[in-house]
Amino acid sequence: MLGMRYIKADPNTYLMQYRHGKLRQAGKGLSFWYFAPVSSLAAIPTASTEVSFAFRELTADFQEVTIQGQYVYQVQDPQRLAQLLNYNLKPDGASYATDDPQKLQERITNLVGKQVRAEIQQLKLRAAMQAGDALSYRVRETVAVSELLEALGVALLELAIVSVRPQPDTSRALEAEAREALLQEADDAVSRRRNAAVENERAIRENELKTELVVEEKRRGIEEAKLDAQRAVQTKAQVISEEKLEGRIKLEERKSTLVEQSGHNAKVEADSRAYGVRAIVEALGQANERVLEGLLSAQMSPEQLISSAFRGIAGNAERIGQLNISPDLLESLTDKKRR
Repeated sequence: MLGMRYIKADPNTYLMQYRHGKLRQAGKGLSFWYFAPVSSLAAIPTASTEVSFAFRELTADFQEVTIQGQYVYQVQDPQRLAQLLNYNLKPDGASYATDDPQKLQERITNLVGKQVRAEIQQLKLRAAMQAGDALSYRVRETVAVSELLEALGVALLELAIVSVRPQPDTSRALEAEAREALLQEADDAVSRRRNAAVENERAIRENELKTELVVEEKRRGIEEAKLDAQRAVQTKAQVISEEKLEGRIKLEERKSTLVEQSGHNAKVEADSRAYGVRAIVEALGQANERVLEGLLSAQMSPEQLISSAFRGIAGNAERIGQLNISPDLLESLTDKKRR
């Protein structure tokens, strides 16, 4: 039939049909025939949409930075959005009649940019460059509850700030400063290593000196112990020597006493013998010479008697005219002498 058209929406498109200015049907993924001259269609995408953004803002210390990131939004109330923006399709049902559908992203992006500017202006450059996650969280929480999104019937699903970059000149200056800091840290690390090496060497030397002191003390203790042992040995030897000397002195004293006693005894014995001899001499002096000779001859052997006889003969040789000695007598005397 002339003027009849067919339309089929995908599951993520909310389709609304108006006829004579009144809403006839609405829903996701609808398909139907409609009479184009008296009908108007509005198609609102409800799938999540990812949008990237990049803003240039000034930090609290007046340094220009570039903030890059992305956010994801989804239409939660298509009819409310259709009241604020024109999502009507052209009569062919294939394209939008105005550019309002593109304005939704612009409005959300402007809202995100406004909040990013408010946050970044409170931070200095260094803090802003390091505040990516915290900045993303604060902006996301603020934008998600904004009145604009609520009025549009849109929900913010995710927002992430990927980077906060300064201008190239500033970046190079920061890199140079960071490089110098790193070089200084490297120099400090070298100095610390050298100092640590010196400290370690000093500690090792101190330990060596302490060890030497301990060894010297041990050696001194050993030497002192040896000297004490030698002193003890010498003392013991001296005691033994003194004991020996005392023993010898006592022995000599005993010998002296013995000699004195022996001398005394010898003297007594000599005196006794002398007394006996005097007594015998006195007795003999009073005895007859012949008696004494007889007593003496009684104690003599035959040879002694013959010898005594010869002495008597010799004493009276002038009186003897001739003496005859038999060979037998001489032979007997010489034989006994040889025996």
